[in-house]
Amino acid sequence: MTSKLRHIAIIVEDPEASAKFFEEAFDMKRAGTARRGIYMSDGVFNVALLKKENEKEKLGLYHFGMWVDDLDAAEKKVVDAGGKYLAGRPTSPNSFYEAKYQSPTGLVFDLTHKGWAGAVKDVMPAKEPAPAK
Repeated sequence: MTSKLRHIAIIVEDPEASAKFFEEAFDMKRAGTARRGIYMSDGVFNVALLKKENEKEKLGLYHFGMWVDDLDAAEKKVVDAGGKYLAGRPTSPNSFYEAKYQSPTGLVFDLTHKGWAGAVKDVMPAKEPAPAK
């Protein structure tokens, strides 16, 4: 079973201003919108720029997401390693596609077998340049 880090969510004051920065500074593209923000992508990785909604939320990293082959098998590994289930579970092909967990040290993360907009699970290795003649 493989697990690929393909998503992070960042709490920001202004998703639009943050998206413009990610476009200009990192050449990332808009991959879609979230209920409370904007999804950005570099073609492999998805970054959710989520608007701060309350005083309890702190600016910065909110959670990360792992793209797995088998959600049930990945969940078992997480729980066996001391993690705990928090929320979410796909119930149909068009339903909530992430399951949220917490590590024993308090890190919150998502597991998905469906992925995120603008992210790809497997990346082909770069081709080596042809030898000079």
